[in-house]
Amino acid sequence: MKLFDKIANPREIRRKLGLNQQEFWSRIGVTQSGGSRYESGRNMPKPVRELLRLVHVEQIDLTKVRREDFEIVEYLKETHPDLYKSLRKAVRARLDAQTEGSADTAEA
Repeated sequence: MKLFDKIANPREIRRKLGLNQQEFWSRIGVTQSGGSRYESGRNMPKPVRELLRLVHVEQIDLTKVRREDFEIVEYLKETHPDLYKSLRKAVRARLDAQTEGSADTAEA
């Protein structure tokens, strides 16, 4: 999903995660009633859509992210692009292995 892409159905994302409206929307600073309006079709502002994507689609815990983390990534990209690419590839392989593992567990 690209940055600021339209979130087609936030209710569907919430239900797949097994969260009620209060749990789902409060994680991104939206009230339950505000989230209910977005789930009913009201236009969602870009910052809310992006927070929804980061927290609920990308599964990023925003309480653990610091500005310094982004600065380190940018520095690594600029000064050691080969190392950055290698690390990115390793992380993707690890995530793929974890996904396969959870799919195997779900099938059992």
